[in-house]
Amino acid sequence: MSASKRLAKASNTSARRPARASKVEADTPDLGTGGEVVDLERYVPAFLTWIANKLSRGASQHYLRVFDVGIETWRCMVLLATEGSISAQQVSRVIGMDKSSVSRCFKSMQERELITLELDAKDGRLRMATLTPKGRHLHDQIVGVALERERVFLSVLSEGEHETLIRLLKRLHENLPEVESATERYVAKRFAPADKRRGG
Repeated sequence: MSASKRLAKASNTSARRPARASKVEADTPDLGTGGEVVDLERYVPAFLTWIANKLSRGASQHYLRVFDVGIETWRCMVLLATEGSISAQQVSRVIGMDKSSVSRCFKSMQERELITLELDAKDGRLRMATLTPKGRHLHDQIVGVALERERVFLSVLSEGEHETLIRLLKRLHENLPEVESATERYVAKRFAPADKRRGG
């Protein structure tokens, strides 16, 4: 059975055990990492990525078809509706989108008269985006679809499980800087810099 099919049939009991890399069969060539492979039935980043990708793709299809709004535009609209006004740098920092992608998104939204862009009164280097009445009206239409998708997505959890999930996701999100620091330490310790690998 393939890894993807085994994943679909994974038991609930396995969710209580942390992911561990599996050993490759003895006749498998050395992959240069001690013979370990990722157990896709237990690898948490994979689950998070697959869920996020599938949710985003599904939402994008509906938002584009009904409202002619892509998922990146919607994400910017959510922050704008919450914050009132926000810069591309702030959107990039909160969502993790590339700043150039946010800037292109803002430009497209401005052309559609969904936002206005003005220089920040406190920092003249920043351009602040604000939803126009047209943009706010569009947001208010889409938000119903977004909340319904979330309701159905979480309907398999109890209220207590929902609250626990929120707390755990917040803790994981706050731990991301340490993940990057640990990755840098791991790579620096075990792999030569690119210029040295190239003989530079």
